[in-house]
Amino acid sequence: MASVSLKKLSKIYGPGTKEQFHAVKHIDLEVKDKEFMVLVGPSGCGKSTTLRMIAGLEEASDGDLFIGNERVNDVLPKDRGIAMVFQNYALYPHMSVADNMAFGLKLRKLPKSEIKKRVDEAAEILGLRDLLGRRPKALSGGQRQRVALGRAIVRKPSVFLFDEPLSNLDAKMRVQMRAEISKLHERLDATMIYVTHDQTEAMTMGDRICVMNDGEIKQVNRPIEIYESPADMFTAGFVGLPQMNFLEGRVVASAGNSGSDFISSGEYPIKISLEQNAEQVAKINKDREVVLGVRPEHYILCEEGDSRAIEAVVEVREPLGAESFIYLRLRSGESLVVRLKGIISFEVGHALFIKPDLNEIHLFDAESKERI
Repeated sequence: MASVSLKKLSKIYGPGTKEQFHAVKHIDLEVKDKEFMVLVGPSGCGKSTTLRMIAGLEEASDGDLFIGNERVNDVLPKDRGIAMVFQNYALYPHMSVADNMAFGLKLRKLPKSEIKKRVDEAAEILGLRDLLGRRPKALSGGQRQRVALGRAIVRKPSVFLFDEPLSNLDAKMRVQMRAEISKLHERLDATMIYVTHDQTEAMTMGDRICVMNDGEIKQVNRPIEIYESPADMFTAGFVGLPQMNFLEGRVVASAGNSGSDFISSGEYPIKISLEQNAEQVAKINKDREVVLGVRPEHYILCEEGDSRAIEAVVEVREPLGAESFIYLRLRSGESLVVRLKGIISFEVGHALFIKPDLNEIHLFDAESKERI
């Protein structure tokens, strides 16, 4: 296997024209040998373009791309030691499962005995042994995706590339295939780069996550680190379901022995104590415009008389059995969503009081959107 290194990598479509579009903007990324790296972000953020440049299907406009110790900018895709699994499977409909998996090896003129050995090994790993004689139209979506995985495995590449491979599957099959790909990574001990817009896939599969937006890398870290310490408001809002709540406000008392009071929309004072948020509070100055971020699961039901109580009205309920999402409207007009355990019986229009868990708040600069 091999590491992958991107150094100031860029992609510009239509350079020098009025329609010029900078899809990927001078990104730096190091993918370690045998690592499972997930590129995640909204549609159009540049993640698939980045993957296609690694594969050689798109030519980089600028920067350097290394696989192992070799610069591969000018190396043909077939010679880069990569295998790619596409969103639409890309199977030949007139060929059997075995022939689809063997096709690339036949083009490379490998001996028939070696081809059969590799196909049988991949079929055993993926549970396809009883399906080798079928054609793609006789397979389910999950089975077709396993065939596409098998076609990649038989090549024994240095790097596996996945371009949103599960987006065409139903919810149940996506869960199953996530687990299968994760097990495959452990079994092959392979370097894998996986592109998705689904943050659940990113959080559950990746050793590390690379969050992208507008052609730039916003943050690279382990999934739990990104969830607990997002670098900016975009990352905080993108990672987590439902997304993090944001309330704009300003600091009305400088950090001191008693902490700082944060005012949301001039209505609800929230004291941020030095003991609980020492690192963030130490950076806050009086009258600084800030944004308070609180994840839905970090709001707590409380009584009206609580000093931190925020009054809200229920607008929408989403009972999910083990938990419920409650969408609320504040008196100021701002919206919040909270995640509560169990099935909550609050009716639409019901007034309730909530407060943030001060051990779980995030503060961002209102101008730069960066974490304080």
